[in-house]
Amino acid sequence: MPNLYLLLFSLYWAQGLPVGFMTHALPVILRAQGVSLAHIGGFGLLMLPWSIKIFWAPCVDRFGRSTQGHYRSWIIPTQLLSVVVLIGLSFIPIQALNEPLYLFGFFVGLLLMNLVGATQDIATDGLAVNILTGQQQHWGNTFQVIGSRLGFIVGGGAMLWALDWLHWQATFLILALLVFLNTLPILLYREPQHAAKTAQKTTPFSWQVVRQYLGYFRQSRSLALWLWVLLSFKIADGLSGPLLKPLMVDLGLSFSQIGIYVTMLGAFAALLGAGVAGLLLRVMSRARALVLFSVLKVLALTAYSWLAYQYEQQQAVALWLIYLINALEDGISAMLLVVMLTLVMHYSRKQLAGTDFTFQVALMATVSGGLYSLSGILGDQLGYARYLMMISGIALLCLLPILVWARSLPKDEAVQHK
Repeated sequence: MPNLYLLLFSLYWAQGLPVGFMTHALPVILRAQGVSLAHIGGFGLLMLPWSIKIFWAPCVDRFGRSTQGHYRSWIIPTQLLSVVVLIGLSFIPIQALNEPLYLFGFFVGLLLMNLVGATQDIATDGLAVNILTGQQQHWGNTFQVIGSRLGFIVGGGAMLWALDWLHWQATFLILALLVFLNTLPILLYREPQHAAKTAQKTTPFSWQVVRQYLGYFRQSRSLALWLWVLLSFKIADGLSGPLLKPLMVDLGLSFSQIGIYVTMLGAFAALLGAGVAGLLLRVMSRARALVLFSVLKVLALTAYSWLAYQYEQQQAVALWLIYLINALEDGISAMLLVVMLTLVMHYSRKQLAGTDFTFQVALMATVSGGLYSLSGILGDQLGYARYLMMISGIALLCLLPILVWARSLPKDEAVQHK
């Protein structure tokens, strides 16, 4: 069984490498070049494939080569294609990104990498739902978060640190090599037969099919309320995402400081948070953990609001305190992610594993992605402090759907969440 956890760890690590660059390193690089918060927020369009992947998730569930393993036949080609795209991006010189042709090529390359990564994520999530039992789900999701956060450490933090002493091309080639090395475990893995392969029926697309599918989430009051949790869960993250890393640049931190003490230290805090969440879920119900971790998230955003206020008042803040606030926010976010993904997996049916998991995650990604682009504009208009205070208030309001859902759980389902 530990081999299953290591397999999932390697797949999510490979997935986290390029995503870590786009979400952690790219905003810092753009802000250092003087790009406005509004334009940085516009780069949220690169994450569009993660929001709309639900449209091709049924194809991943339905079609696959049984000789190679259903989900394995999707994962291997997509990871190898990611390696090819990373190698191609390494040949675009960073100093030429201010030229429209090179910038457009760079944007298209990153968009393609996200498209491939989103497809790999569908297949990996479907594989995880099918090979993990209910008692293994929280540990499987713990390793998922640890793997993806390690990808953020390397793709985001180490990338920034390396840019101070390595060439642009070398850093991208190293990323490509790491993605390839993380493909080796799935190459050696023998995927078992499961429901996702045997239950395939070629049903043509129609809105009736869509309505029938959504009917699953109307089967009970708790399932219907769960949809509201999914829709509200990522609002605060979507609004704050583009601002936190640029704030570090404006506070005067260098690439190396942001890479090591913000991104990498924050990611290590996230690894610790994921492990703590996995342990707490052994003694605490999932619903109670979701409420507790969400309250901690509000407190972390409030701390960021204070930090932004100090910056706008031109008050000096000790570097260790900046690093601590960032690490706490990253650690709490990872704890939330573990319990949330465990619940998403709980509400995913075996025969539609990839589709159900992807639908729920895509709902959250669509909300956060849409707000990501809007947040840069609002941040420019309101300033860091007022905007982050507003986000803290919104995060507090977003606790209401979680509390209502938790109270709606029937006793038998509440026991399953333990």
